[in-house]
Amino acid sequence: MDQFDVIVIGAGPGGYVAAIRSAQLGKKTAIIDKEWLGGVCLNVGCIPSKSLLKNADVAHTLRERGREFGFTFENLQLDFSAAVKRSRQVSDRLTRGVGFLMKKNNISVIMGEARFTASDTLQVTLKDGSSQELKAHDIIIATGSTPIAIPGVPVDGEKVVTYREAILQNKLPASVIIIGAGAIGLEFATVWSSYGSQVTMVEMLPRIAPLEDEEISAELTKAFSKRGIKCLAETRVLGVETTPTGVKVKISGKEGESELEAEQALMAIGFRANSQNLGLEAIGVELTERKQVKVDDRMATNVPGIWAVGDVTGKLLLAHVASAQGILCAEAIAGKDVKPIDYNMVPRATYSHPQVASFGLTEAQAIAAGKTLKVGKFPFQPNGKALGLGDYAGFVKLLIDETNGEILGAHLIGPEVSELLPELTLAQQNGLTAANIAHNIHAHPTLSEVLMEAAEAVEGRAIHS
Repeated sequence: MDQFDVIVIGAGPGGYVAAIRSAQLGKKTAIIDKEWLGGVCLNVGCIPSKSLLKNADVAHTLRERGREFGFTFENLQLDFSAAVKRSRQVSDRLTRGVGFLMKKNNISVIMGEARFTASDTLQVTLKDGSSQELKAHDIIIATGSTPIAIPGVPVDGEKVVTYREAILQNKLPASVIIIGAGAIGLEFATVWSSYGSQVTMVEMLPRIAPLEDEEISAELTKAFSKRGIKCLAETRVLGVETTPTGVKVKISGKEGESELEAEQALMAIGFRANSQNLGLEAIGVELTERKQVKVDDRMATNVPGIWAVGDVTGKLLLAHVASAQGILCAEAIAGKDVKPIDYNMVPRATYSHPQVASFGLTEAQAIAAGKTLKVGKFPFQPNGKALGLGDYAGFVKLLIDETNGEILGAHLIGPEVSELLPELTLAQQNGLTAANIAHNIHAHPTLSEVLMEAAEAVEGRAIHS
């Protein structure tokens, strides 16, 4: 039996980061994964999708905006498979990097499926069918999540797909129905429409990007419509049928029932925690009704020595949240004082075009909470850098508590807004106000000047409005 101080089950952004931090803190550490280092994010999620989105941005510029930028093509040809190939190269490079970090930090990597046989013992079925028993004082569950489908709708991986099949397929669908208008649906809509696919989004809730501020959803709907993406909100999927040429999706919306046809359907309605087949029930680990692993502020479960981080906890299904949880967990195991994560103030980003970034309360949530608000809002249209980029749709919106100047939330839509968000989250974490942001001199011309103008707009002092 191999003995460790810490074993991590799952090598995604939560797991591998927890393993590295544990090793840095002097713990003899092992990590187990049944498929790959880097998890979904590096292999079939966050990273390859950003590569595809860059190709899509170039494709959209070539197809739709060439004359504006001064070039024309007699016979423009776009090779979608080349974009997929590049995305795989980017993914492979980062995955190899994680492998290097494991070696650098003397972390034992074991590829196989783990199952608890006791609270401190794991039985691992290796890829060759043999088994290995491991023991540790502390074990971290970081097994992630799996996409869910509409009951009764089979995902065949060809005509009805999840993000996993979609991100690996070399063939561009001529037409596609995306079921679910959250981050994954929005990003694939951007990629496929940029290459000329006919895209229809179907969202059960009242608007696309339903968890974002209402003004953000409205602006995104306008931008998507301009790109030719059809957005059907408040529309329920009643059934999906595969045909010899593709799919038929039966829907019910404001105008009654109807049927959509396309070459492919993408299922992007949500995820379930990967807590099954780990033996958790047998050792008494408490799960929620949705089978997520219950943890406290230190990422500890109800069973001493067993911890959990990332999507499997159901807290906030984002890679950077998993990584933050992984570091916090490793430090808690090492006996360090840790500061609980405020999930309301965690940055969120969707890399559609235009990009969406936010944190904190939406305006509706702030009002419902009884907050007295000041709102500072400024568009990208007057911004010199945005105009130079030819990408000036959108705005920055700051929500400020009028009673004490606290930043309650920020909602951004426009060019590269995911890169602008950290200034605002850093300000919020350190108790800075909109006035502090406004008084910070921002380089000119930069997109970040819109943050300064939005902060000035809180007091009605924006210069360029």
